[in-house]
Amino acid sequence: MIDRERPVSEDELNAYVDGELPADRREAVAAWLADHPDAAATVAAYTAQAESIRARFGAVAEEPVPERLTLDHLLHGGNSSRRWTAMAAAAVIAFAIGGGAGWFVRGAASANASGLDSVTADALDAYKLYVVEVRHPVEVPGSERAHMTQWLSKRLGYAQHIPNLESLGLKLVGGRLLPGPTGAAAFYMYEGASGERYTIYCAKAGAPETALRYKGGERYSAFYWVDDQRAYVVSGPAERDRLEKVAKSIYEQVDKSGTRKS
Repeated sequence: MIDRERPVSEDELNAYVDGELPADRREAVAAWLADHPDAAATVAAYTAQAESIRARFGAVAEEPVPERLTLDHLLHGGNSSRRWTAMAAAAVIAFAIGGGAGWFVRGAASANASGLDSVTADALDAYKLYVVEVRHPVEVPGSERAHMTQWLSKRLGYAQHIPNLESLGLKLVGGRLLPGPTGAAAFYMYEGASGERYTIYCAKAGAPETALRYKGGERYSAFYWVDDQRAYVVSGPAERDRLEKVAKSIYEQVDKSGTRKS
């Protein structure tokens, strides 16, 4: 009998990635993941990265062990310091290629994801906070674009380019300075004819470079990316097609401006 009611632990998810769960429990975890799409997406990412590691380094496991790395040589040959260094290196390689791949990938993916997820969460929080403001949504109005560009470029420490979205029916409301993950962040707001608002959040980030990614929500969503250690988050109403057009226009304008590579 398959126990689908039993809670799924983090250890089991890692064992699932490594293919080490018993058949009956693996089926139960698969059924649980079908009802938990967020966890399923995370497991899929871990699995893909684990397979990538095995594809790249797995052949090493099939090669004969060099004489200098055999257990007998490590235990009885060379000086003590070298023996322990070699043994530690061998253990790390075995761990990465073998069943520990799930844990290795989990740690790396979590570190990268957590940093970028934090920036995106901050950007969405700023959107939710200021998008409802009527009298004070920004610090500097859009009519002072030149001043705002110079001010925020100086505060962030790199050139700012404020995209023009009038072709999409969006007018620049203005911008403000916000705290970012590793310093200051720039925040720009745009408004459409129907009162809908979109924002751009720009800040330095230590996360690796990415293409456009999407974070959905019931009322608000965001597209985000990282380039040259700078994170960009475009937030707006949860209308993915419209938001994607806005994000792509911003992405292209920032790219052409050269600020992403300065």
